[in-house]
Amino acid sequence: MFNRSRRKIILSIMGSLVLLFAVTLSVIMLASYREIRKKSADILQDYIDVYSLDQTSDNPGDSGGPGAPGGGGPAHGPQDKEPLSGTRDFQLSTFYSVSFAEDGSVLVVDNGMRGIYSDEELIEIAQEIRQKGSSSGQREQLLFRVVQKDGYLLVAFMDNTVSDSSMQTLLRNFLIVGGAAIVVMFVVSLFLSRRIIRPLEENDQKQKQFISDASHELKTPVAVIGTNAEMLARELGENAWLSNIRYENERMGELVKQLLELSRAGSADAPMEAVDFSRIVTGEVLAFESLAYERSLTIRSRIEGGVHLTGNSSRLTQLVSILLDNAIRHTTGSEIEVSLRSHLHSAELSVVNDGSEIPPAQLERLFDRFYRADEARTDDGHHYGLGLSIAKAVAEQHGGRIKAACADGRVRFTVSLPIKK
Repeated sequence: MFNRSRRKIILSIMGSLVLLFAVTLSVIMLASYREIRKKSADILQDYIDVYSLDQTSDNPGDSGGPGAPGGGGPAHGPQDKEPLSGTRDFQLSTFYSVSFAEDGSVLVVDNGMRGIYSDEELIEIAQEIRQKGSSSGQREQLLFRVVQKDGYLLVAFMDNTVSDSSMQTLLRNFLIVGGAAIVVMFVVSLFLSRRIIRPLEENDQKQKQFISDASHELKTPVAVIGTNAEMLARELGENAWLSNIRYENERMGELVKQLLELSRAGSADAPMEAVDFSRIVTGEVLAFESLAYERSLTIRSRIEGGVHLTGNSSRLTQLVSILLDNAIRHTTGSEIEVSLRSHLHSAELSVVNDGSEIPPAQLERLFDRFYRADEARTDDGHHYGLGLSIAKAVAEQHGGRIKAACADGRVRFTVSLPIKK
C-alpha cells in the first residue's frame, strides 16, 4: 500500500517541479515575444506619426523615398512622447507604405528602395488589408497598421523578417535548452523525491512491524487470561469481578485481532487470483441478513452478476463484511441498500444507510485509525475505529479506492476496484 502511495508522492513532487520549471520558461518566452512585438509596433507607430505626404518627392528614388521621414519638412505626430525616429533601431528598420485617397485611388507607394516588394505587390497587399477592414496585424513578414491621416488613408508596413528570425531562433533554443533542462530536472527531482520519501517509508514499515509484533505478543497473554478466567468461573460460579475481567479480556482480544487484520491488510504479500466479486458480495449479504433481521432492518441488494476481479478472496470478503457491519450498526432507518456494478473497467460497490449528518471535516477522517465520530458512531464495546481503516487498506491493496459521502440524511460508502482482464 505504501509503495503505491510512495509512487504517487514521487510523481506528484516530480510533476510539480517539472511543471513549475516549464511554466517559468514559457513565461520568459512569452514575455520576450511580447516585448519584441511591442517594440516593433512602437517603431512602426513612430514611422506613421512622422509620415506626411508633404514630404514626398516626385522621384521615388530620391533620398528617403516617398513619405520617408526626415526628407525635409516638419514631422507630423504626437508630441507627448519621446520619438523613436532618432534611435538606431528606427534607422535600421525597413518601412513600406501605400497611401489611398478617399475614392480608393492610390496616391503614393513607398517600396523602401530595397526592391524586395514591387509597387504592384504592395498595392495588392494594401488593398487586400483595406477590404478585410483590418486595422493592424501581420501578413507574412510584414507588420502593418492602417491609419486615417489628413484626407487620405495610410497603410504602413515594417519588414519584420529579422525580428521573426530572431524569435524563431529563440524558440528553437528554448525548446532545445528547455527540453534538456526539463529532463535534468526530472532526474534531479526523482533523486530528491526518493531521498525525501525514504524516511517516511522506513517509518511506515517500522510502524507496521511494531503493530504486527505487538499484536502477536499480546495474543498469548490474552488467551492465558481468558483460559484462567474460564477455569475460575467454573470453580467460583458467578462473580461480578470475574465477569468484568472476562468482558475486558474479550475486548482486548478483539482489539488484538483487529490490529492483526489491519497489519495484514496493509501488507503487499497477499496472494492474488481471479475471484468472482459478485459471488462474494452476494454471500456476505446473505450472511448479514439474519443480523439485520434481529434489528428489524431490511437489506435491499442490486448485485450485477459476472463481476470478476484479480484479488484476494478473504480480504475482499472482509472489506464487504466491514461495510455491511458498519451500515447495520449506524443506520437510523429501516433499510440498507447494497449495489454492485461494473463501470468503466471498474467494479463499483456501494453501501447506503440512513444516518445522522456527518460534517465534511469528519468525512475525511472516517478512515483514520482509531477515529470515531460521536455523532455518527456508537460503541458496543468491540469496535475501536479500525474497521474502515482496514477497509481502506484492503481497497488500496487491490489498486482501488474507497470514499464516503453524506447528503439528505443518507450515508454512502463507495468502493471502486479495477477489473483486470
